[in-house]
Amino acid sequence: MIAVLGITLPLFAAVLLGYFCVRGGLFKPTDMRLFGSFVLNVALPALLFLAVATRDARDVFNITYMAVFATGALLTIAASFIILSLLKTSPSRRAVAVMGTSCPNSGFVGYPLMLLAFPDSAGQILALNMLVENFLIIPLCLVLFKLTKERNGTGITRLIGQIALNVLRRPMVIALLLGLAVSLLRVPLPEPVIRTTSLFAASASALALFTIGGALVGLPFKGHRALAALTAAGKLLLHPALAALALSAAMALGLPPLSRELAAAVILSAAIPMFSIYALFAAELGHEGMASIAQVLATGASFLTLSALMLWLL
Repeated sequence: MIAVLGITLPLFAAVLLGYFCVRGGLFKPTDMRLFGSFVLNVALPALLFLAVATRDARDVFNITYMAVFATGALLTIAASFIILSLLKTSPSRRAVAVMGTSCPNSGFVGYPLMLLAFPDSAGQILALNMLVENFLIIPLCLVLFKLTKERNGTGITRLIGQIALNVLRRPMVIALLLGLAVSLLRVPLPEPVIRTTSLFAASASALALFTIGGALVGLPFKGHRALAALTAAGKLLLHPALAALALSAAMALGLPPLSRELAAAVILSAAIPMFSIYALFAAELGHEGMASIAQVLATGASFLTLSALMLWLL
């Protein structure tokens, strides 16, 4: 138990520090947007590029890990969609809740957690998660979003194309693809490039957690609280449970086995709270209040759920 708390307590101490620094006026809520932009557009891309470019491409394309992570997310999307449809949730609220249950914050929370739990594999785990999230999970959830809105005659094929183009423009995706190219071509990186990239990559973990905490200040908390609680529960409980089911199925089907670290990491990754810009996406459909409540509930409760899960897995 002490070993687990040695991993989870520093994470949530950094989140609380961010919250109280903004709450106490040391930083403004708008500062968190700047910090978040730096992490998303500079620090995490640098980290991803370095993690991928300095590894063998076979490690980056771990088929079993990606299959399990993707299947767990797809099962969560399907289960959430069915449950919410049975509860007669409106299409727009259903789309927001489905995204909340299936899109983990692998960059801002997942990477710092993996860095403390599995320091030698943290970069690889982040790269694997980002590949699946950016090319499958988030685009699929965005399709659900768009289908609830007036499309002005835009066909589904064109809609998917627009989403794919937006994905390819993200700095993290560009960094991933550049890193893959370097890895596949076996291009040796000059030492100054490695050192410079490492400087920016090193800032990702603490600043990401600090930003998560600070960003909780001032969130709108008027919304459907029951749906928010259901969304948080789906993210913290349903998603990791279905990821564990997917892992068992992969082993039964004879896929190459995962190392103990990666097997634990794929379930832990599914148990991470929803990503930090969840409320911004929800604002497109007018449900940022519900999303904010779900995000706060999931972030707070994840200290307990992640600690319990790590006790079981580690």
